[in-house]
Amino acid sequence: MPRIPPPCPSSITRDVDHPLSQSESRLYSFSPETKEKLRKFRLGTSRAKDPQAVIYIIDNKSQEIRPEDGEVYTKMEDLADELPETSPRFILLSYPLTLSSGRLTVPYVMLYYLPENCNPSLRMMYAGAVELMRNTAEVNRVIEVESEEDIVEIEAKLQSQN
Repeated sequence: MPRIPPPCPSSITRDVDHPLSQSESRLYSFSPETKEKLRKFRLGTSRAKDPQAVIYIIDNKSQEIRPEDGEVYTKMEDLADELPETSPRFILLSYPLTLSSGRLTVPYVMLYYLPENCNPSLRMMYAGAVELMRNTAEVNRVIEVESEEDIVEIEAKLQSQN
């Protein structure tokens, strides 16, 4: 009986229905309430006239990903002021833009806030949850930001990527 060689790594594909690794989905969780908030935010901000942002954290004890305080920020300066200097955060952002063509677009993105002087264990914890958060929130793309200045100037980054 001929021996069948194992598939080469390039031929292995992810299951479309299960795009997350098993370890990601076991390590971190979302409560049903948080999943509903994510869905409502995504659907409710698509026609927004002003930027809308919500900060998400990973609870150290339960490993649950949840909104930090439930506040919706409409000014990037206020959002930047709320971010800690030594801890990462996930920020869901819906940001209405008028493109150079005159067309209005509302990109829905996740800002992965990773300050330079971040605690290494927190850095690892958030790094392990990025894809789970991205897929659960159904964002179009993830943008890494390191400072308050990056947050305040996010419009320029969004304009350049559209």
